[in-house]
Amino acid sequence: MHSLYFTEDHDIFRQSVRQFIESEIVPRTNEFEENQQVPKDVWKRMGELGFLGINFPEKYGGSDVDFFFTVALLEEMSRCTMGGFAAAHSVHQYMATAHILKAGSEELKQKYLPKAISGEWWGSLAISEPNAGSDVSAIRTTAVRDGDEYIINGSKTFITNGYYGDFVTLAVKTNPDAGMSGISLIVVDQNIPGFTKSKLKKIGWHSSDTAELFFNNVQVPASNLIGAEGQGFYYLMESFQLERLVAGIGGAAGSQHCLELTLKYISEREAFGRPIAKFQTLRHRLVDLATEIEATKQLVHHTSWLYSKGEMAVKECSMVKMKATELGKKVADECLQCFGGYGYMEEYPIARMYRDARVGTIVGGTSEIMKEILAKIIIDDKRYESAYGKNGQIENNQSINNQKQTKMSDKPEKAADIVRSLAERAKADKIAGVDTVFHFDLEGPNGGQFTVAIKDGACTVTDGHEGTAKCILKAKDSDYEDVELGRSNPQMAVMMGKIKISNIGEMMNFTTYFTRLTD
Repeated sequence: MHSLYFTEDHDIFRQSVRQFIESEIVPRTNEFEENQQVPKDVWKRMGELGFLGINFPEKYGGSDVDFFFTVALLEEMSRCTMGGFAAAHSVHQYMATAHILKAGSEELKQKYLPKAISGEWWGSLAISEPNAGSDVSAIRTTAVRDGDEYIINGSKTFITNGYYGDFVTLAVKTNPDAGMSGISLIVVDQNIPGFTKSKLKKIGWHSSDTAELFFNNVQVPASNLIGAEGQGFYYLMESFQLERLVAGIGGAAGSQHCLELTLKYISEREAFGRPIAKFQTLRHRLVDLATEIEATKQLVHHTSWLYSKGEMAVKECSMVKMKATELGKKVADECLQCFGGYGYMEEYPIARMYRDARVGTIVGGTSEIMKEILAKIIIDDKRYESAYGKNGQIENNQSINNQKQTKMSDKPEKAADIVRSLAERAKADKIAGVDTVFHFDLEGPNGGQFTVAIKDGACTVTDGHEGTAKCILKAKDSDYEDVELGRSNPQMAVMMGKIKISNIGEMMNFTTYFTRLTD
């Protein structure tokens, strides 16, 4: 059947992955699940077959092909019916090593990527901590610069590949007083003094190892820093889109395979003298699931296309993550019901798929977090760079009737004047009942320090910093001007560290209080 997204080359590649999964992985399912790890020889075999460097440059051993080869790979890997195996691979290829490729020095790339792509080394991404999960800015693990080294102290938890892996892409605080702008990424080898780990037991994903990691005065070369110091938060925020898309691809494909296994079972199983596939209740239930799966697959493929074109697609990636993983949980539950008592037996793959699907709505950003991100976009009118926007910029579709606006002819162009104009651009209906203080620190001849206060339905802007701020914005005057005047994308400016914000949530609310200069 003709596809808008997949070519004959993709289909040939897909068949090679399916053959590998069916002949070399499925027969070893019990081994992986019982030992709670994937043996090294499997990763090396995947490296030999070219499955670990799909989108990486050839000079590091990758294939450097388009993103839909990744889609085909992930969809076929879901057929192994082991969520843990699929998760271990995804974390390695699309999280741990992806950061090194995107922001790491050539020295780091040469050291880690060839061995990661060959399957010789295995990596993990360590962000979550006992007291910091979805709130990345709250991490406490520190890395203090000492000459040519960083000294790392702290702990991480729920880390996939953390126990049997070889290296960790680690999120740390290099400046604990700088909020989000104090977070950095550092590569840490696991076989160094002061690094210890403890294996965690899970109700699902048994074939992958999950660990708690501990760092006690761990010394790491300063050259292991990924990108610029203080930019880790912004690297992570950008990478979350790929992480969530990958989860969605696997979730939708896993649901499809779960349904296929169920259709096969109900056509063979008989009750009251006929196949249970003939009972209307089951037939209609599975038709509903098939329709939902197909709709979700279309969203997944469309979002993958947006990603392949360089779009951030925050809305679509968040939708994909939320919908596909919630659907995966639903499909596994309803399909298990079709198996009756056999569905509760360990020997049936549906039992494992049921366990494994449950964590999908938690890892990589919970469904609740996805909904809040989407609420900010859909309800609060946040917009990200889109191929359909004006000049690729954010579009604000909110009605601004009966609200005071700054005319384009009167538009301030200098950073200091832009901040001062906030007092005039405040929306009366939006600031009613709001009590907040923001500090602006704009470096350069056209900048300065300012306090923006909203109280009793009025907005005031004064020079200098007064009171305790709920959020602090720091930037060069020219970078701030570019964002406010529509010359650069605000989300990209934040992710690249040009605009530094101490509290993203407060700033997202703050921006809804004012008309935009580009409206």
